[in-house]
Amino acid sequence: MPTTLSKFIIDATCKQYAHPWSDSCVSTTAGLGLTALQDCLRIYSTLYIIALLTKRRIPTLSDIKRTILSILQSTAFLSWSAFAYSMFICLFRKLLGNFNVLTVSFVPSFFSSLTAIILERPSRRTLLCLYVSNIATETLFRMAVSRGYVSVVPRGEVYIFAAGMATLLYFFRNQTDNQDSIFKIIRLALGPNEEKGYLQQSFPKPPDSAKFSRAHDNIRKNISHSSSRQNMRKFNLVWQALKVYKTLIDKIKSFGGKHALCPHTNSCIHYILSGGLKMFSTGLCVQLGLKLIFQMKTIIRKPQQLGKILFKKENLNLAYFLGGFASLYKLVSCSLRRGCSKNSPEYAVIAGLIASTSFAMYPDNTIALYVFWKALQLLWNSGVESGKLPEVKWFVILLYCFSTAVLFHAAIVEPQNLRTSYWKFLYNLSGGRIAVMSRIPIDGFGLETSKQLKLILEKTKTHDKHVFLF
Repeated sequence: MPTTLSKFIIDATCKQYAHPWSDSCVSTTAGLGLTALQDCLRIYSTLYIIALLTKRRIPTLSDIKRTILSILQSTAFLSWSAFAYSMFICLFRKLLGNFNVLTVSFVPSFFSSLTAIILERPSRRTLLCLYVSNIATETLFRMAVSRGYVSVVPRGEVYIFAAGMATLLYFFRNQTDNQDSIFKIIRLALGPNEEKGYLQQSFPKPPDSAKFSRAHDNIRKNISHSSSRQNMRKFNLVWQALKVYKTLIDKIKSFGGKHALCPHTNSCIHYILSGGLKMFSTGLCVQLGLKLIFQMKTIIRKPQQLGKILFKKENLNLAYFLGGFASLYKLVSCSLRRGCSKNSPEYAVIAGLIASTSFAMYPDNTIALYVFWKALQLLWNSGVESGKLPEVKWFVILLYCFSTAVLFHAAIVEPQNLRTSYWKFLYNLSGGRIAVMSRIPIDGFGLETSKQLKLILEKTKTHDKHVFLF
């Protein structure tokens, strides 16, 4: 593939490139907007209704009203983005008299995103910016690789995740105002013990042996009055197993003790093992749950496939990552407190870097880039608050517009470098129009766009054989 564009300007009409199915720029713009409106309404209705149901309470009239308004506002934002994209493509063609490498997609997308993001709620703009910046970063890297500017780094996503997570864990241990959503995830994975301001006394003490014995006597009395001798033997066997388990747990809780600076209640060994097992089981349940949901049709048609679906080695990857991360982080943290006889926020960086090696068991670009961008956001906010960095107004909006423009440019000019999930999103949002837009004029840029489009259509099982009324 050429490393440079062979031609900057292409002489083509709107019909020859942007909407070969129609002569009218106005009608095709309206058609794209109406198609996007339907898909956006479906997407955001599902999203906000699920969010409403997860509150675990009967929604009030105010909740329902707020949900409906949120659905309409977000739908207006995304559908206007699609409508304005088509509008700006034709508008720049009429103003300049031709298309160039910037106006075929990048510049129209930038302006359509700029006019659309203003319609969305300010509270959602940062989240949207992080999402598209995540995918745009990956897309830019793929574009650089395809041009030979950089090479792929083995396990590069692990390094990115480690750098971002070490930064986030430093903030988690160093500041008390951890209200960001990412800290809720960290708190769920590691518990509140490593967080600054944690109070050990706020957690109740475990039940003592006397209570355990009284519970045993009460249950045994109830069973002895109404059960056979065989049931009593089964009960005694189960109870003896529980006693052995409790004895083992009690020994682990006290084995090796804990350092005075450690924030957990029981021994360091118990703290490390319990945290790792908890996250291992969580990861396993999540992975199996997702498998069951996504393979539901296969299970219904062929129930005998259930065992093969559940008992796959790769189903343990997420559990290995989460369990390993929690265990390693706590192991390193406790070791540093014991070895140095002090507790420092800098330990979170060391522990985070070592614990992040477990990400090699479940490498994922989306997770790695999200963590990395979230760390950059918090670093920037911290710099602004301390006066070390200037506050740039509209930075989030401009970054969102730039990132979206990169994605739309890739979808048109070099779709092979776009994440397949985002291609499907644009394909559904446009009703297939993103695939029908002619790439023949764009082949003049020297990037073999038409050939790459056919490959991405085959890969994603989409097609360009659509018929549109307008």
